[in-house]
Amino acid sequence: MALDSTAMAHWEGDLMSGNGSTTLTSGAGGPFLVDWKARAEEHHGLTSPEELIAAAHSTCFSMSLANGLGKAGTPPDYLDVTATATFVPGEGITAMRLVVSGKVPGLSDEEFRAAAEHAKQNCPVSKALAGNVPIALEVR
Repeated sequence: MALDSTAMAHWEGDLMSGNGSTTLTSGAGGPFLVDWKARAEEHHGLTSPEELIAAAHSTCFSMSLANGLGKAGTPPDYLDVTATATFVPGEGITAMRLVVSGKVPGLSDEEFRAAAEHAKQNCPVSKALAGNVPIALEVR
């Protein structure tokens, strides 16, 4: 079974002085306000497409890692994942950095690192970015 996930955006004005919003049609959040400054200079309380991609990546990666650990018989007590997307005006998204820590009883540091690498390679958002954006992984 397939599930479509949809978001909508509304923009007014030109790129540099205009602004807009994006809304998740699931009702889970939004509208999220965005403008060029939030994308290229500082967030100042607004979001950016890159921040939304980072949110998607951190969530997808944590779900993939939790699934892999659970299937291996070592479900996590918790996982904390931060994803940072780097945007360079004129170039686009130039990097994605994942930082993960967690508590997984019965798992060595090396086993946790291997599971995290597997999740990095196999979560759907990582696969969508693969070949386009370098993804770094830091395991704590």
